Amino acid sequence: MVTKAITTLAERLSPHLGLSNSRLETFCLLVIGMISARTVNLSHLACEMPTTAKVASTYRRLQRFFQHVDLGPDWSAPLVVRLLDLRGSWHLCLDRTNWKIGRKHINILVLAIATKRHRVPLMWSVLGKAGNSNTAERIALMQRYLALFKVSTIKMLLADREFIGAEWLDFLNENNIPFVIRVKQNQIITTEGGSVQSLRTFLRTCRGPRVFKACFGNGKAQKGKPTPIWLSFAAKRIRGKELLIVVSNRPAHHALVCYKKRWAIESLFGDTKTRGLNIEDTHLTMTPKLDLLLGLVALAVAWASKTASILIGTGKIKRKKHGYPAKSIFRIGFDQLRRLLRTDPKTAVLPWRRIRPKPVGVV
Repeated sequence: MVTKAITTLAERLSPHLGLSNSRLETFCLLVIGMISARTVNLSHLACEMPTTAKVASTYRRLQRFFQHVDLGPDWSAPLVVRLLDLRGSWHLCLDRTNWKIGRKHINILVLAIATKRHRVPLMWSVLGKAGNSNTAERIALMQRYLALFKVSTIKMLLADREFIGAEWLDFLNENNIPFVIRVKQNQIITTEGGSVQSLRTFLRTCRGPRVFKACFGNGKAQKGKPTPIWLSFAAKRIRGKELLIVVSNRPAHHALVCYKKRWAIESLFGDTKTRGLNIEDTHLTMTPKLDLLLGLVALAVAWASKTASILIGTGKIKRKKHGYPAKSIFRIGFDQLRRLLRTDPKTAVLPWRRIRPKPVGVV
């Protein structure tokens, strides 16, 4: 059954990847293997190969794949959009995920697609350091996105408190990228009335949702720094009476509701880790190899998500008494896909038959 799945998937992907037959077979083994085995660890994936060759030989074959294959930058992004058959615009979520292999920090800045049914990694940067990303790294990632997709495909860029800064917000505004980003309470703002104070002080009497306009800092241009821009703010108190404050370059009336969709990327990290593919099992630490692995993971997540979408159709997900789904869309598709790969590989590969030659929105 696994042989049929690998062969069928290779036929579907052959026009889209410039790989030899042998490399393409290994590529398909990796994607199918990480779904079946629920891990990206190469020693486990070597056992998934339907061959009489020794496991050690297959393991070495997988190692050589990561040593010698270079599919270019962001090769998986158009494939993900084609597989999910995305049209129009979608939400983008920006966040980091990190773990350690020995003393080595694996720190990845991820740009993910979030729609009503899908949450899939689209692009990423392996930072090669611990801690937060800087403005240059964020801008570089967004420029890569704009090199592949039109700005009109961005319904809203969503990010947490880490992703703030005058130069960064100025870049988003200049490129007409709509955003909703959470900000810290200690940020200094200038209100429309000319008052300069922290958000915490300004919102000390805030109880229900509140919307207002302000700019960061004292409202005056400083040498070597971007001119402050007027932005829309929305705020409310959440559990524990903590202030949730977001800033946007669009009207802020629905900003708080929109910001809730940012949680999709947190759920996505769970899908790629303990709830799904266990990406932290990898022993790869070199940036080119991690980039290639993350591309394979992105395709696996998109495949599972598309499988769920086909399975559910126009129906609704079963919910428990507390109102939350019994299973996430990813888990529904992931479980179904693992079953089909063992029982009906042609049906499992069905989503790949529908990929369009060029996704809508690609530059």
